[in-house]
This record gives sequence, structure tokens and C-alpha cells, in this order.
Amino acid sequence: MAQPTPARTDRDWWRSAVIYQVYVRSFADGDGDGTGDLAGVRARLPYLAGLGVDALWFTPWYLSPLKDGGYDVADYRAIDPAFGTLAEAEKLIAEARELGIRTIVDVVPNHVSDQHPWFRAALAGGPERELFHFRPGRGDHGELPPNDWRSEFGGPAWSRLPDGGWYLHLFAPEQPDLNWSHPDVRQEHEDILRFWFERGVAGVRVDSAALLVKDPRLPDFVEGRDRHPYVDRDELHDIYRSWRTVADAYGGIFVGEVWLPDTERFAHYLRPDELHTAFNFSFLACPWDARRLRASIDETLAQHAPVGAPATWVLCNHDVTRTVTRYGREDTAFDFATKAFGTPADLALGTRRARAAALLSLALPGAVYIYQGEELGLPEADIPRDRVQDPMHFRSGGTDPGRDGCRVPLPWAAEAPYAGFGSRVEPWLPQPAGWPGYAADRQAQDPGSMLSLYREALRIRRATSGFGETPLTWLPAPDDVLAFARADGLICVVNLSDTPARLPAHSRSLLASGPLDDRGRLPRDTAVWLRA
Repeated sequence: MAQPTPARTDRDWWRSAVIYQVYVRSFADGDGDGTGDLAGVRARLPYLAGLGVDALWFTPWYLSPLKDGGYDVADYRAIDPAFGTLAEAEKLIAEARELGIRTIVDVVPNHVSDQHPWFRAALAGGPERELFHFRPGRGDHGELPPNDWRSEFGGPAWSRLPDGGWYLHLFAPEQPDLNWSHPDVRQEHEDILRFWFERGVAGVRVDSAALLVKDPRLPDFVEGRDRHPYVDRDELHDIYRSWRTVADAYGGIFVGEVWLPDTERFAHYLRPDELHTAFNFSFLACPWDARRLRASIDETLAQHAPVGAPATWVLCNHDVTRTVTRYGREDTAFDFATKAFGTPADLALGTRRARAAALLSLALPGAVYIYQGEELGLPEADIPRDRVQDPMHFRSGGTDPGRDGCRVPLPWAAEAPYAGFGSRVEPWLPQPAGWPGYAADRQAQDPGSMLSLYREALRIRRATSGFGETPLTWLPAPDDVLAFARADGLICVVNLSDTPARLPAHSRSLLASGPLDDRGRLPRDTAVWLRA
């Protein structure tokens, strides 16, 4: 196993970092109860150091009823007992840092759990009602929701209480939205940021970062209106400027979950006094198409340049279909609206493309995010309907398969019970029959495996000049072939055509996602890194 590299000491480490997303519940089960936990992560830190990542982003590990995978937070200053304790979290942060790995935690500012003390006090009639959006209903007897807003998970964005009133939730009913016009809400979140920065975290991922502020009139949604009633409100930027002051005091960074089609509006969140970075959903959702990928890359770099922010590159995460499966389907794009049960996928084709996409994303300027299991080439799992837990499935009336298929517990050891995830009981989500075939211990011994490809790619990326934030220059190439140069003679070529592609002049090959043909050409759905 590769030796861990000491953590970078410069404050700009995040501009070209490789960040690994940990969904704790499904990463590794340290106590054998079927649920992943902090003990499991701590035991696997050497694996993560050997993989070569710079930081870990943890999805919410806080006290939660887990009605939405932990994104329904009941207490930001406590770890959920299913995962461990606050003391364990502090040990994990410190132990990872000793291995050269920083920690990023997840904050969910749009809403809290309905079990949060604030909301429970609000339901009891306390002044905490002002911290949420309570309204009387419409209709003759208040039987209709206050407006026509729809939940991101389907159905109305309002739930009615026994007293006849309604409260707003842009996600599940168990996730009431906070009222960000109230100073106590703002103060509490700044205190939460300080709490975690003081415990050694290097950064914070901001969930649903463009949804916090609502039009105080709570009007109906009208298509084409100049200002959306709750998406990308101008008032958000004052909040993030205030947050940036907190982060700067600790040397911390932010990454925002900002889904916005308007590139100019998107860039506003990345101004020097606001968020440091934001996820690149254009690239994540892009189909396996050379023209579309090149356009996404160009647009991404162009929208970041005016504000001096680095781009980020993401292929999948805990909310979207796994890359291997998506790239093996007829429609290789991603859209929440088109997900369906039983969509066929050619996993061999998807795996070949996912290997090439890994080298493509890792060769681009900026930071890269890897979702756990991506380095193992895991496909989307088919979850039996009676085992699905995701609220997206239930709120859709059962038509949306939900997100559980990309959250199945990881396979660590091919011959161990439950593929080495845990030892005593079945994991919280069932593992498919073929899961042991993807196990990390088996792939570690195979130089041609997906894990070996990722390890070698990250080793080269860290050790070779030309990566990082150096400029990208497109090279002449046939249609359906992406070819670009970085600094110091580094070249990346990706062949998305049906025929082998000739390689540009080079002195040596650094790494390929698959073998070249017998004439030294790049086969279809294959990528290579070259030194000119």
C-alpha cells in the first residue's frame, strides 16, 4: 500500500484537491450491527490514505431520526448513536489529519428535523414558531395549502397540523424549513460553523445552498417570473458573506450544493468573499458525448474564471445513479425526472466508460470529488421494493426508485460475511448477490482493477507536474475525441468514437484506462495520459 503523504500546508490545498465522499451509514460497520459508523471509518483510514485522497467529505453524521439519510438534523452538536460519539468524531478528524487527510462536514441550513428542539417547541406554541414558516391555509376552511409550491421529493411543500395550520417543507414533511429572515437562525448556524471548525474540520459542504431564503409573501410559483420565490434569492449572498468571515478566521473552506442553470448567477456564489467552491452538476449530469462534455468543460471553466474560483469535477454522489450503470444505459445523462425501475444497463460498457471518465475528470483543472465505491466500480443496485427507505420513492407514489441503489454498503472482503462490511447482521440495505466480486481486497491484488486504476491515477496526479490549476488547451482531434494539453507537456486523450484514435506525438504514456490496440491506437471509450 502506498505510504500516506503529509498534508499540504498551503491554505489553497482545496483548489486542486481530490476529495472522497463518505456516506457513513454505508462505508464500514465497526461494531457489526449492520450500520456503518465512525469506528468503521477509523479502521479504514489506511485504505483512504493509500488511495491518495486529500480530504474526506462526510454526509451528515449528526443526531437524526434518519428519515432522509441524516439530512434531517435534530442536533448539530451531537453524533447520532448509530454512528458513534462526538469524542469518536474528534478522534477521527485528528487521526485522518495525521495521515495527511483533511475533513469536511455537511451542514443542512435550509431545514431541520421535526424532532429538533426548535420545531418541537414551535408545535407547543412557543415563540420558536417564528423560526419556521407557519401559515393558515387557503379555502373556505383553511383546507388548502397556503400556496402551490411543490416538494423536491414530490407532493405539496406544506403539511397540515392538527390545529388546522400549515408549515413549509421543501423536502420531506419531517424536514420543516427554517425562516432565514430571523436573526436567531443566522446566529445559530454561525455558531454551528465555529463549533466544527474548532474541532479541526477543514471545510463545510453546504446542502441545498440556493434554497434558504424565501419571498416573505410566500406567493404562488409563476413560470417566467423575474425572481423565483425560493431559489437563488439575492438575500442569500449576505448570509454567505457573513459565513465567509467565520471560515476565514479558522482557515476553513466551503463547498456549496448549488443547482442553477444560469452560469452568471451560479458564479455569484463563488465571489472571493462568499463560498470557495461549488459542485459542478453540469458535468455530473452530462451524457457520454464528446461535444456535450467539451461544452460542459468550457462553460465550467468560463463561469469560474471571472471570480477566480477553481472548478470542481464530479461523476456521481449519494443522490444520483452510479456512473457505471448510467454510462451503460442508452440515455447516459442524469435527470431526477427520468429515473425509473428496471432501466437496462450494459455494465461492461458502463465500466469501460467509467474508467475513461475517471482519467478525464482527474486530468481537468481544479478539484475532484470521488463518491465512495466509485473507485471500486460499483454499479447501481436494484433494491427490492419492500426494502426501499428513501422518501423520494414514497413521495413519488412508488414510481421513483429513490436513491438507495447508490447507497448500498461497500464490499471490503470477498470471503467475509456481508462482503466484509460488517460481521454479525445483514446490512441496513441489502447487498446484491455479486457484491463480493467488487470487494476491495480482491481488487487490490488485481493490477487491472478499477481500484488499481484509481490508486495509480491519484499517485500520478499528486507526483506529476501539469495537473492542478494550470491552463487547459484543446488539441486538434477527430470528432468524438477529446484531446487537451495541460502544463509541462501533460496530455489527456479520451476516445468516445466507435473507431480507434491515433495518439498525438508523445514521449511516453503515463496511464491508460484500458489497453491500446495492436497498432498503438486508443480504442473506443478509453482514455490515456501522455507526456509530450
